[in-house]
Amino acid sequence: MSAEPFRIELADEAATVCLAEDLAVKLKPGDVIALQGDLGAGKSTLARALIRAVADNDALEVPSPTFTIVQTYATRVPIAHFDLYRLGSADELDEIGFEEAIGEGAVLVEWPERAGSWLPAGALVVALDLMESGRVATLTAGSDWVDRLQRTEAVRRFLDRSGWDGARRRHLQGDASTRSYERVRAPDGAPAIVMDAAALKAGPIVRDGRSYDQIAHRATTVVPFVAMGEAIRAAGLSAPAILAADMPTGLLLLEDLGNQGIAEHGSPSFDRYAIAAEALAEIHAVPRPSRLPLPDESVYEIPPFDEPALAIEVDLMPRWYAPHVFGRPFPDEAETEFAAIWHRLFQRFDAAEKSWLLRDYHSPNLLWLPEREGAARIGILDHQDAMIGASAYDVASLGQDVRVTIDPEFEADLKARYVARRQELGAFDAEGFAEAYAISGAQRTTKILGGFARLATVGKPLYLRHIPRVKAYLRRNLEQEVLSELALWYDHYMPLDD
Repeated sequence: MSAEPFRIELADEAATVCLAEDLAVKLKPGDVIALQGDLGAGKSTLARALIRAVADNDALEVPSPTFTIVQTYATRVPIAHFDLYRLGSADELDEIGFEEAIGEGAVLVEWPERAGSWLPAGALVVALDLMESGRVATLTAGSDWVDRLQRTEAVRRFLDRSGWDGARRRHLQGDASTRSYERVRAPDGAPAIVMDAAALKAGPIVRDGRSYDQIAHRATTVVPFVAMGEAIRAAGLSAPAILAADMPTGLLLLEDLGNQGIAEHGSPSFDRYAIAAEALAEIHAVPRPSRLPLPDESVYEIPPFDEPALAIEVDLMPRWYAPHVFGRPFPDEAETEFAAIWHRLFQRFDAAEKSWLLRDYHSPNLLWLPEREGAARIGILDHQDAMIGASAYDVASLGQDVRVTIDPEFEADLKARYVARRQELGAFDAEGFAEAYAISGAQRTTKILGGFARLATVGKPLYLRHIPRVKAYLRRNLEQEVLSELALWYDHYMPLDD
């Protein structure tokens, strides 16, 4: 799709609803959608379907705002629906809070020509016209709508050619990455998940001629997700099956494993976390390949969790968290000492038992599948950034869940459950595991402090609410003897007080 007006033929009301849902999944705060067309052209139908899609409630009552002029909805993105047909003058928009509504959420406007200069230049204009065989919608995109329309159209085409034409689409909460997700339903009610993960462009060079993603071995295409998902399922565990794929475009249609997590109402369920720990034991107890086959018969090589990857991750803390706390970077001697400590810790960490390291193995990425058996009751969603590294890392990620508070007793019992299962499955170095667990926990929490501070600087301040929990985990890790040198560094340069 180009910046030129884009025409979509709408054969019937169902096609109008599909267009509304295609727009709804990409709606974000600050958007203005201007609906043009004569009476009966379908403006109200499109507005009603869009509001219901954003609310994820097909039964939501959406009355016409013809007489009230504006109706508001507390949806995923707050929506104000304006009908300006009865507006006496554009100046009245100031009195009814038009500008405030744009600042607080998204705005739908019927009869937008009556808004005059109040209509933002970046608005998406959707003009509906009647035809003999239905309607035609002409979309004129402003601001960054062009890219979003291109992407949502690509998803719709992908669904159509995958046998899911006419599928209902609903936005799903994403994560800290650039990936986005949708829950879709076929006309027969079958559910699935769309992963929308366009290939990432190379980032700026940060060290040794490489970008952050290259150094940290972060996935920039869907290839690692496809390879790791198949490998996890082949190991007898649960990851979403791939129902359809357009790998060059970065679109995957995945099995919908539901939404029942391992935490219940914000609190960890020990039974579920324990099975998640046992699933890791099943992975770690036998050698796992680093070369994985792909559908096109090529091979994906899982990268190692090498020292440059570990170092660039912990470096997020002095780069982002220190300025967040102090308003300035650390002094040079502090950063030099910090890097030297982590170099020495890496030597011990790298000597630990290695296996698949899934990287973000905690409650946001783990589902509870009670209808399955054994360790397969854990659905593993996020694995595209997997590396070959210390087995203990993912156990620490689970036992120090960033999104759910895990108290020390719960964590100790969880580690014991993992150790017991490993010992059942064969020879196991419990002492080496304990040391690698402490280093893993400290590395991960140090990285996350910086990562969440960075996200706050790019408009995602909600991640800061997890900082107290992460600091508590880091203090817990620093009590271990292997981290005594790092503990002294924190005491001197960044005391982890409450």
